[in-house]
Amino acid sequence: MIGKKKIGIAGFLLAVTTTVHAAGYPDKPISLVIGFPPGGGADNVARVYADYLSKTLKQPVIVENRPGAGSTIAATHVARAKPDGYTIFMGNSSVMGSDNVLYKVAYTPDSFVPVGRLTTSPMILIASKKSGINSVQDLLDKSQKEPGKLTFASSGNGVITHLAGVEFLRLSGRKLLHVPFKGGAPATQSVAAGDTDISFATAPSARAMIDTGKVTGLAITSKTPSSVIDQYKPIDQSGLKGYDITNWWGIFVPAGTPQPVIDALFTATGKVLADPVVKKNLTANFEEVNPSASQQDFVQFARSEGKLGLDLARASLQTKN
Repeated sequence: MIGKKKIGIAGFLLAVTTTVHAAGYPDKPISLVIGFPPGGGADNVARVYADYLSKTLKQPVIVENRPGAGSTIAATHVARAKPDGYTIFMGNSSVMGSDNVLYKVAYTPDSFVPVGRLTTSPMILIASKKSGINSVQDLLDKSQKEPGKLTFASSGNGVITHLAGVEFLRLSGRKLLHVPFKGGAPATQSVAAGDTDISFATAPSARAMIDTGKVTGLAITSKTPSSVIDQYKPIDQSGLKGYDITNWWGIFVPAGTPQPVIDALFTATGKVLADPVVKKNLTANFEEVNPSASQQDFVQFARSEGKLGLDLARASLQTKN
């Protein structure tokens, strides 16, 4: 009985300490970690979000770029961080599944707690001017005639721009050579330079090259038309039926983060995304603000998307050139 009483008192004191700590959250700067370099789509979303999250929480929110290894370097850093809400991660479905197939990582989906979704957006299939590819049908025809010769650039193994290519190969039965980079900006730059032929690029990364006439935009990856990228038809309507991949960004914290801290981040994120200026800035970069209805809704969404990513990652190993 004495032992149980001591454990009960210890648990009570821990709960009180956690509540007091959470009540003062945040009382110092927060680090927002992303797995991509400056200049790409993820970096743009992160900086808009961090700027307004800082204003909402009355503390600096510093974007920390840790690119490489398909964003697993950044994810590993966050998974190992103290679970106190001062190191948070902006990512997508990869940490919920595909990372564990394509990389030797020291974390699992259970190493993270999904907090809330920020944006959703289809990617844009772009082609190099040197490739002679001006439509999805051109890509299908050329890749059929020259199997394994055309290249597609991505922002890293296992990330959404890679898995979008894997889904294209799975549905079309074609063979393309995958060339991974350390972010969306260098991947799209390689297409602009003609070093690679195509890329399923995040919209902000693609936009910079399309607007300057350095690449050709072919189609979007979502099955339905997009309200923020209305100048392109879906791949599904352009020659490859059934194709449907959408990118999203969300906030994650290390497992063990107190629920009151998670709730504070979720509430603050909702306020950020409701700001008209935030919506305008993100929409201007082809990102549609799409907050989660609740933290638990995002948990379910992230896990479901993680399962889809896991399946595509396994498919990528089967179709590897």
